[in-house]
Amino acid sequence: MLAWLKTHPFPVEAFFEHSLVLTFAVPGAELAALLPAPLVPDTFADKWGFLAVALVQTRQLRPQGFPAALGQDFFLIGYRAFVRYPSPTGKRLRGLYILRSETDKKRMTLLGNLMTHYRYHTVDIAQQHTAGRLRIASQQADFQVTLASPAPEVALPPQSPFATWAEARRFAGPLPFTFSADTAAGSMLIVEGVRQHWEPQPVAVESYHVGFLQHLGLSQLVLANAFSLRDVPYYWKKGRTEQWRR
Repeated sequence: MLAWLKTHPFPVEAFFEHSLVLTFAVPGAELAALLPAPLVPDTFADKWGFLAVALVQTRQLRPQGFPAALGQDFFLIGYRAFVRYPSPTGKRLRGLYILRSETDKKRMTLLGNLMTHYRYHTVDIAQQHTAGRLRIASQQADFQVTLASPAPEVALPPQSPFATWAEARRFAGPLPFTFSADTAAGSMLIVEGVRQHWEPQPVAVESYHVGFLQHLGLSQLVLANAFSLRDVPYYWKKGRTEQWRR
């Protein structure tokens, strides 16, 4: 029964009140070592792989069709890798692999670990708005990010591998699929997300520290882009499992 619940057996819907995503460029070969077979990094310029940190104020997460009042409200910090999945049909599906999830609600940690493979942990999360600047921090997660005040034009981070925001947008998320691999069984769980009104806006990051990514021991960790958006209805289709190895 518990294994069945982790297959995402029914559609789920939610409302993203606010989402901030920071994407970091890392050596593609080093990222590959963190991924379960058969997932591979989705690379740029034959060199860079990418890790994203998504900070999302989520409202009314619930099985699709259930009353909104029954939904879960929580803040999420999600650590994800941009990957491709070479499916048995010959397609190379593009999506995300979840390395870790953090939330400010113990109930969400319990439900998340019961019903997904996304590795939920409960942490403290504080948000502070001051003079147009946003700061999000967690002592337990060893995390903090501060955005600069809004400006008419936003420059890419200084060491970003991207030349333009249009180029960077390809690695801003979300991607169509989220993958959970069972290497021993040779199977892949694929969950497809469907979004509305997804219009991310570039933002300038004034400072950041991401302890989880630092502890991965990567030789390079370069802030590549940062995007923000508000008020997005979102839902995930029922998961499907396929065998990639027989």
